[in-house]
Amino acid sequence: MPRKVIENPNSCTLVHAMNMIGGKWKPIIIYLLANGALRFGKLLIFIPNISKKVLTQQLRELEEDGIIIRQRFAETPPRVEYSLSERGKGLLPVLKQLSMWTEDNFKSIEFEACRIVTL
Repeated sequence: MPRKVIENPNSCTLVHAMNMIGGKWKPIIIYLLANGALRFGKLLIFIPNISKKVLTQQLRELEEDGIIIRQRFAETPPRVEYSLSERGKGLLPVLKQLSMWTEDNFKSIEFEACRIVTL
């Protein structure tokens, strides 16, 4: 399935950013990787409503955009871990601000504490 991209004829920086990290799952994947590398199976456990196909697609797109790093280990059975690149780590303060904005503006909702690490 090809990536859904918003046309960006004026090269708007916000549109470009949303094309890379927008959508339902990418910010959650970035958030989960804030605390360190995770394997595909762990990501599936932490995001129970995502299908394997969609998780694979989202991880590939994040890797293509240089936001995450996919590391393969030459072991039997094969092992792959995903972690944030420096570019991906740069998004953590933005996600933390978004989380704080949500908490400040939707006080009637009881949220669980998000632990977004800023390195």
